[in-house]
Amino acid sequence: DDNIGISYIYCDFRRTCEQNADGLLASLLKQLCQSKSSLPESVQDLYTRHKIGRTWPSCDEISKTLQLVAKSYTKTFVIVDALDECQASDGCRQAFLSELFSLQHVCAANIFATSRFVPEITSKFSTSMCLEIQARKEDVQRYLEAHITELPSVVQKNQELREDIVTEISEAVDGMYGSRKCKQR
Repeated sequence: DDNIGISYIYCDFRRTCEQNADGLLASLLKQLCQSKSSLPESVQDLYTRHKIGRTWPSCDEISKTLQLVAKSYTKTFVIVDALDECQASDGCRQAFLSELFSLQHVCAANIFATSRFVPEITSKFSTSMCLEIQARKEDVQRYLEAHITELPSVVQKNQELREDIVTEISEAVDGMYGSRKCKQR
């Protein structure tokens, strides 16, 4: 349906230097624009203003443009996977969440986020519908057994070592790969 806008972000702890609030918002904006038959005027204006001086738009400018584009849809969905991987130390996560909730408030955007249990994040979604998911030991063991062939041949040749690896890792994980999936709205 052309009247429904969908955008997606996957936060990756290995890319924290690249993933800042304005970059994440710009990615959401780009995805929502790609569904349009032509580039929205608000995005053209933003581009023109910054092309001449070769500058990057501010977080506020990106956010306001994102809101305008999101409003052009009858429904907008924003999916944020691994929110806990979004850098918190420089205020990125807080700024990104603030802009997401503003988008939700102004445009009635639907937000779906996944995260490991992090009190700072959980408190932001305290009024949201949440589902807690925990990795089961058996699932971790199955995953490890399926990928054991990727280990060096010395490991593959030693059955006892392979079993020890699977057992120790699956016990050490102990639900670490659990997450809370929260849906705002």
